[in-house]
Parts: sequence; C-alpha cells; structure tokens
Amino acid sequence: MRLFLLTSVTMIAFAANSILNRLAVDSGAIDPASFAILRILSGAGVLSALVLLRGRRVPIFAPRRLIGAGSLTLYMIGFSWSYLTLEAGLGALVLFGVVQLSIFAIASLAGTPPLWRQLAGAGIAFAGLVWVLWPSGPVVVDQLGLLLMVLAGIGWAVYTLEGRSEADALAGTAANFCVASPLVAAGALVIPVATTITAPGVALAVLSGAVTSGMGYALWYSLVPRYAPSLVAIIQLAVPVIALAAGIMLLDEQASLRLVAGTLLVLGGIALAVSKSRAARRQRAASS
Repeated sequence: MRLFLLTSVTMIAFAANSILNRLAVDSGAIDPASFAILRILSGAGVLSALVLLRGRRVPIFAPRRLIGAGSLTLYMIGFSWSYLTLEAGLGALVLFGVVQLSIFAIASLAGTPPLWRQLAGAGIAFAGLVWVLWPSGPVVVDQLGLLLMVLAGIGWAVYTLEGRSEADALAGTAANFCVASPLVAAGALVIPVATTITAPGVALAVLSGAVTSGMGYALWYSLVPRYAPSLVAIIQLAVPVIALAAGIMLLDEQASLRLVAGTLLVLGGIALAVSKSRAARRQRAASS
C-alpha cells in the first residue's frame, strides 16, 4: 500500500508538470526556453540545498552523470521545444509510446524482457490513451516537433532506467539537475525562440522545477528499483489521464464519455500489467 501511495503521488507530480507547463507557456506568460531553464535551475537549487542540509555532498563529478544528466537534458529540451509545433495530445502519444518501446527494448537487451501480461497491459493502456488523446480534426505533424518529442521519449526512458542503480536518489537527482542546467541553457541558444518572461510565468516555472520536477524526480528515483524495468514504463501511462482530469478540475476543460472510457482502459491495462500470476501468488503464499 505504501508503494502504491508513493507511486500515485509521483504520477500526480508528473501530471502537475504538464499542467504547469500549459498554464505558463500556452498562456504566453513565459517562453519555452525560459521556462525550461528556470525549471531546471530551481530544481537544482532546492535539491542541492536539501542534500547539503542532510550533511551529504552532491556527487556532480561521478561518471554516471554523463548518462543521468545527458538523458535529462535530452528530455527537457525535446519536451519543451516540441510543443511549439506539435499538438499536445499527439505529442503525449508520441512521448509515452517512445518511452514504452525504449524501456522494453533496453530491458530486453539487458535480459529482462517484459512478460506477456505486461505486454498485453501496455497494449490495452496505450489503446486507451490513443482513444482519449488522438486529435479529432485533421492531423498535421511537424517533422521537427515529432523528432524532438521522440528524442524526449528516449531521454526519459534512459533517465528512468538509470535511476535503478542510483545509490542515493535525492543526491543523484540533485547532481543530475546541476549538471544538466548549463546544458539546457546551451540548448536554448541552439533552438532560439522569442523571449517572454512575466512574474506569473516565472512563479510557475520555479514551482515546476522545485516541487513537481525536483521532488517528483527524486521520489521516482527512489521507487524505480522496486519495479521490474518494463513496469516503470507502463505505470507512467497513467500520467496523461491524470493531467486530463486535472485540466477538467482546474482549467474548466470539458469531460466526455470518450475520456471516461479511455481512462478505464488505461487503468485496466496498468492493473493487468502489475498483477501477479496465479502461480506466483501460490508460490508466495507457500513461502510465507
């Protein structure tokens, strides 16, 4: 039950990132580049302060930062800039589809391929997402936006799996944010956009970085080792439907039967993926 509650809190934090991004960027309160930079800087500052207050150091120069910070940078740059030209629902489908495929592929190469229940559950859950998120009108796909979102999905998949071997989730996340900060800032120069910064936009970016990103990612790193590699991809399929539900409650967006049915499919697929087989339950009962 504790693992379920902590995982639920983490998924809510991830969904809150989407809501905060939409509130800040879509409203014109801040541009994507400034939002991404403020988000990662505030996350680095708060997480580093928490690590230091615990009397520990931030392992910035550990060799694993090449993978951790590099994949985090790829995700943040790809995610923030892709939504300039990619429709939100289609972008979410591409992101979570690539995350699933990437994690499944990496896990299979590492000798832990997904079980049939996990594959079936992932298929059902993703079908629910397609039902909910697929645009109702003509689909126009910007190639650059699509490429950026694919790179973001690969980056998040690698970043997630990297957390399975992180000894100190909080310190490791703080170090990743610190190292990724100048890289994200450099990325803002590669893909320039018009600069827009307002006080509400800054506040939303800092809230996203310090709380829902920084704290959420640290909590995720502490939970990832407790799940099979394939499950960490499937569980995250709950994030878009949580974000949609939050949009209905907070942004006055419209609910629909399509959303309800799709959400049930997503949750049912996740439940199938995380369920234990009868043989596994009998074995566990016999050993207890």
